[in-house]
Amino acid sequence: MDIATIIILLMAYLIGSVPFAMVASKLFHLPDPRTYGSKNPGATNVLRSGKIAAAVVTLLGDAGKGWLAVELARAYVSIEGGEYELISGAALCVFLGHLFPIFLNFKGGKGVATAAGVLLGLNLLLGSLVILTWIIVAAVSRLSSLSALTAAVLAPIYSYLIFDWDTPVWVVIMISLLLILRHRANIVNLIEGKETRIGKKATDKT
Repeated sequence: MDIATIIILLMAYLIGSVPFAMVASKLFHLPDPRTYGSKNPGATNVLRSGKIAAAVVTLLGDAGKGWLAVELARAYVSIEGGEYELISGAALCVFLGHLFPIFLNFKGGKGVATAAGVLLGLNLLLGSLVILTWIIVAAVSRLSSLSALTAAVLAPIYSYLIFDWDTPVWVVIMISLLLILRHRANIVNLIEGKETRIGKKATDKT
């Protein structure tokens, strides 16, 4: 592994570590998202503050950083030459940066928006299919976690149909597994019927 590869992967991790939920909360003078609702620094929990604009900033920021890291790796590969493995490596590193951000003592979000940005960067059709899956399930169930879990399960299938068994498929599988693991508590709540629906404020009881 040469120094340029190491720098790109490190940059991807650091980009992923930027906590846009915290940034948005500061901009809109909101409480720390880790202190209310699900205590997750992500767009869905920021939405529970009642400030839609802050949730949108969080969503776009988290998705954008996933896309940006992949595009930077792709730009290097197209200029300097290289393998698609570098792009896939950057995709995984930016996602890990969001899950385990150095700026938040390695305690980050669940990765849904960042995963969407990563997948859009890897392949526009792949990302679009996963996002469409999330939207459809969310519209029917109004459960963000169920939407994310459904999209995570289907993402490797979509990626296989697009890439066959090339490297990106294995990265998508790893991202999906990590995303599912991050939703362990949500899975329990879904089974017990206790999961909070999209749009409920942190002070709502139902």
